[in-house]
Amino acid sequence: MSALVWISGASAGIGAALAATVPFPDARVVDISRRGGTPEHFKADLADPADWSRVAEHFTDELSTYDGDRVVFIHNAGTITPIGPAAGADPDDYTRAVLLNSAAPQVLGAAFLRASAHLTCERHLVMLSSGAATTAYSGWSSYNAGKAAVEHWVRTVGQEQPTDGCRILAVAPGVVDTAMQSEIRSTPEADFPAVARFHTLKATGSLTTPEAAATGIWSLLPRNLPNGTCTDLRTL
Repeated sequence: MSALVWISGASAGIGAALAATVPFPDARVVDISRRGGTPEHFKADLADPADWSRVAEHFTDELSTYDGDRVVFIHNAGTITPIGPAAGADPDDYTRAVLLNSAAPQVLGAAFLRASAHLTCERHLVMLSSGAATTAYSGWSSYNAGKAAVEHWVRTVGQEQPTDGCRILAVAPGVVDTAMQSEIRSTPEADFPAVARFHTLKATGSLTTPEAAATGIWSLLPRNLPNGTCTDLRTL
């Protein structure tokens, strides 16, 4: 086996495109999600802390005797819901968003690092980010904060790695034509004042395809980027 690859949220959008374009021959690809998007599926609700320990155990079990060329974990799962002012959001929906967007990447990322620490093969941990990590869009408070948390976690944990440690990076893929974008465009301006910009991007054909985003993300792995790099595909 040339590689063992985990992708969270590979049932649709960028995650599905990443799973379909894995560049390593004979790679074993595992989707971590509720619905399942690859032949091998580890079912988990990543907004539920009870499932985080199951994922951690799965990493440990699979990597305890691993002897392949590389292991990769791409954390892609996330949600834009709920959109609107934080004070008006449904409390349960808001809590799920914070858990999925902010806490799950850190907990699962740390679990992958622990499970792979004994390996001497190539190791990569990739976190999906967004321009929302640095731009505060009104109505996206949980999403904005989650992506900012992801990027600062990556910067910090990247510094902690030894020279031969896991390569960790965060990547913003740009504005990608996914179901999330459809949800954004269907939001009333009162809940998301910047919605007109996203209608314009769609109308002018300015959205990136999931396949192009996936190709760009995979192209980062062989680059000699400093550990803990946070990058935007639109700047490369």
